[in-house]
Amino acid sequence: MTVSARVVAALGRGWNRLEELLTGRYHATYGLAVTRILMGITGLGLLLTNFAARNYAFGVGAAWNGEIAQPKSDFPNIWLFSLFHRAVTNPPLYTAMIIGLAILAVTVILGWRTRIILPFYLILWVSFIELNDSAGDQGDNAYRMFLIALLFADTTRRWSLDARRRRRHGTDLGPEDGPWYLIMANNLAIVVLAFQVCAIYMSGALYKAGGTAWQHGFAVYNPLQTQQFGTWPVLSDLVTAWGPGVVVISWGSILFQSAFPFMLFNRWTRAIALVGILSFHLGIALLMGLPWFSLTMIAVDAIFIKDRSFERFSAFLRRWWSSTRGGAAQADGAARESVSAGVGAGAGARAGVGSGAADGAGGAGGAGTGGADSAGTSRDQVPEAPRPDAASKADRATD
Repeated sequence: MTVSARVVAALGRGWNRLEELLTGRYHATYGLAVTRILMGITGLGLLLTNFAARNYAFGVGAAWNGEIAQPKSDFPNIWLFSLFHRAVTNPPLYTAMIIGLAILAVTVILGWRTRIILPFYLILWVSFIELNDSAGDQGDNAYRMFLIALLFADTTRRWSLDARRRRRHGTDLGPEDGPWYLIMANNLAIVVLAFQVCAIYMSGALYKAGGTAWQHGFAVYNPLQTQQFGTWPVLSDLVTAWGPGVVVISWGSILFQSAFPFMLFNRWTRAIALVGILSFHLGIALLMGLPWFSLTMIAVDAIFIKDRSFERFSAFLRRWWSSTRGGAAQADGAARESVSAGVGAGAGARAGVGSGAADGAGGAGGAGTGGADSAGTSRDQVPEAPRPDAASKADRATD
């Protein structure tokens, strides 16, 4: 075989492999379900935590910054994303729209009609969050980009009301069932999400590496000592009290973020990467007061966990639940029901046996009486001694 033929054969195998990956089956069905749930929780949590201050943070109470008259963001100037901007000067309508947006977030969490709900949720969310540009952060931009990608993914194949409805109607589909173009759209959405996450981590690492504070290893100290990000002063002082530890955290975050995309190619390094990035975001959420940004990133990181891992974890939880008090109580209740049913059946069987025995004893008694009468009519004939079993039956019948 010539070199050109080998190259063509290799390209053909590669193309077939790529086609199988994109259109063969749905990937990351559990991971996308976790992404949907956590994204909904993020939106609902942000709405609830800001509901009391909704007018001062985004409404008419923030008119002093001039964004109601002249928005800094371009989204309020787009008619599709200007719904909240038009209603912000009417506080009752503005509040009702926030409540409606929170209800949509709950439906996203539950996975009810997500194909229909998610586009409306995206439009209303962008319209709301862009009311006050100074109140947002880069987590809002990431949230918006992730929602756009999720529009093309099937996030309700697991852990959703849509999946429950399909099971009840007998239309539940496996990971390989469905039109090829929908499967490809789902898998390409996963590729887009993975690229966005890796780009955020890589660009953040390169940006940090160019800063003097990061190069000298004290960059973590600075934000934790500010009023805006040092939300837990005691914890901030505890983390930054040891100088070498500050250097390790500062340099370690750069190395870890830059290496994250490459650690995903191996099973064991991927596990280390996911545990490390989870710890990284939990630290940001707790120490810097950015819980919703951290939860957004954690939500998308779930797509890197394979379905087999989620299935094994679910099986482990079921076994654990069956061994706990709640599971034992359910098993004990089922055992008691089966025992009571067995006792009732046994009692009925014993009643039937007793009735049959009584009927048999009555018949034996009648036979014994007839034998005595015939013996009395013929005195010359000596009657035979009754058998013990017949006598006992006759006695029981007489009694």
